[in-house]
Amino acid sequence: MLIGEYAHSIDAKGRLIVPAKFRTELGERFIVTKGFDGCLYGYSLDEWKSIEEKIKTLPLVTGKDARNFTRFFFSSAIECEIDSQGRILISQILRDFAELQKEVVVIGVSSRIEIWSKSKWEEYNSEQDSDDIAEKMSMLGI
Repeated sequence: MLIGEYAHSIDAKGRLIVPAKFRTELGERFIVTKGFDGCLYGYSLDEWKSIEEKIKTLPLVTGKDARNFTRFFFSSAIECEIDSQGRILISQILRDFAELQKEVVVIGVSSRIEIWSKSKWEEYNSEQDSDDIAEKMSMLGI
């Protein structure tokens, strides 16, 4: 399981150190793509295959939303390989999408990682209502 929050920096070439605790779970190669809320998602190859199989079942011929989601999710996906220093190279397209600057936050969200610009992550957290989250957890019996 991928859990935790780690502050890192991304260099001018777009290289980001993947937290050591995540490397084991993700593997030496994994997929990074656009996510929701302005961040990037990272999936192990096994998890990506599972997602790909589910997406293949969407009604692409008649469902405009399904086609749009498929384009959004797959068009900018890249396969990353961890180098000898524990870094991955994030494409310019993905860096621009997530507005990644020097300071980034990498979080574990169960079966994926999310890569956020530090400022967007702080903004996202400041907007969260803990009472609303507690109510939803209660509805799940947590």
